[in-house]
Amino acid sequence: MTETRLDPSELVACPNCDTLHHMQDVPEGARARCMRCNEILMAPKGGAMTRIVVLAVTALILMIAVVFFPFLDLSASGLEQHSSVLDAIMAFSDGMLLPLTFAVAAFVVVLPAVRLMAIIYAIGPLIFDRPARPHAARAFRLAQTLRPWSMAEIFIVGVAVALVKIAGMATVSLGPAFWALVALVLVTTIKDTFMCKLTIWKTLETQRRS
Repeated sequence: MTETRLDPSELVACPNCDTLHHMQDVPEGARARCMRCNEILMAPKGGAMTRIVVLAVTALILMIAVVFFPFLDLSASGLEQHSSVLDAIMAFSDGMLLPLTFAVAAFVVVLPAVRLMAIIYAIGPLIFDRPARPHAARAFRLAQTLRPWSMAEIFIVGVAVALVKIAGMATVSLGPAFWALVALVLVTTIKDTFMCKLTIWKTLETQRRS
């Protein structure tokens, strides 16, 4: 009896139930689902990579606006206070709260920015039919690893809760950075809906072998 050996590079595991499937070409617009749990494995879309890169660049521009533009204006008893996200981060920079400064900066600004730049680095050349850059697969793996730690949307939820608490004590005006943050969360969400991880991995692997 001849023993059949499976090539690991031709197998893909379901992210939900870990069932192994033979990797096959999936036409654009179609979906490949897990035979056991019906989880979507691949869902390539026409022009998806171009949209992902454009949205990632847009998100980076919005990130700059979020950090440096006025975020909130507070006025009470004739006094006004203008604050940005950078001011909020630096507010904890003294004494024992210094680690909180690094945590807020990392989760709200640094990690999301690094993830966006890693996506652009890994996928950008592919949309121009150019070879993938060195370590593109590592950059995309980094982007996927950082996804759960990019918490800009958590920050905006925290801001909303804070606004409810201080609304009765001061007049609050939302600055352009607040709306830039809302747009950033929406753009990031839309970008992730276009992203088919297995399709990108397969493209990067093909580029590496060629």
